[in-house]
Amino acid sequence: MRFKGLDLNLLVALDALMTERKLTAAARSINLSQPAMSAAITRLRTYFRDDLFTMNGRELVPTPRAEAIAPAVRDALLQIHLSIISSQPFNPAQSDRRFRIILSDFMTLVFFERVVVRVAREAPAVGFELLPLGDKPDELLRRGDVDFLILPEMFMSNTHPKAKLFDETFVCVSCPTNQQLPPQLSFDSYTSMGHVAVKFGWMQNPSVEEWLLREHGLKRRVEVVVPGFSMIPPLLSGTDRIATIPLRLARYFAKAMPLRITELPQPVFPAFTEAVQWPAPHNSDPASLWMRELFLQEASRIDFPSETSQHS
Repeated sequence: MRFKGLDLNLLVALDALMTERKLTAAARSINLSQPAMSAAITRLRTYFRDDLFTMNGRELVPTPRAEAIAPAVRDALLQIHLSIISSQPFNPAQSDRRFRIILSDFMTLVFFERVVVRVAREAPAVGFELLPLGDKPDELLRRGDVDFLILPEMFMSNTHPKAKLFDETFVCVSCPTNQQLPPQLSFDSYTSMGHVAVKFGWMQNPSVEEWLLREHGLKRRVEVVVPGFSMIPPLLSGTDRIATIPLRLARYFAKAMPLRITELPQPVFPAFTEAVQWPAPHNSDPASLWMRELFLQEASRIDFPSETSQHS
């Protein structure tokens, strides 16, 4: 089909090439042969009067022209998919929809576990693919490659809709045998002690507490860096190191292992908001609407735990 001289099938090929960045993988993703995909690239170049891609080894590197038109192409394909192809009513009990969600291990343990239990009861064939926090979650959201981001609201862009889940606060945790941690933690003690800290992705993106420290121009002595919160408690055991983790997660860990919980010095670590965000084209998608409502209902049932200065 042609629209003002453009074969619209070529937009599907362009989107696959931008996603995969390899000719063979792009062809496979849309069930084309490699020669047919090569022909599509030639026709795209002729229409747009631009190379669109150059080769770096076996990887396709998009030109500025390709980068400029790719978002509009992806948005158009998403709108077609959601408004036309997937416009039938959504029945959770009969659906086998698989949702792709980016979230931290913290939110997996204290929040998403509740979601999985409820969905198993109400929509047993619905599945999830939970993805770790990477370097460019906004890009995956923009492309429609994920259905939801569950992150601290401060890290979300204003490009896509979002909704608050619940507020959270931080505490200091340590091994119960830690002899250096005073009963009342001062900021000087906090920054001078050795820390186990979380950073996400290859770019070592900071978690909320690191971001808050940087906002105040402050530094702490990080001795061990881990890719997720769940790795922290074992690395505190038998040491005088401390860590900063969400209070709900500290309570979760303390049920299974010895853990000392201490209040942090104020006001550097105020409460923060965990939120859910979804691609703008999904705003009226019935499946997305159902899942968002379920998220909000489960979040509303989470009690805010009271802080305790000492717990082991």
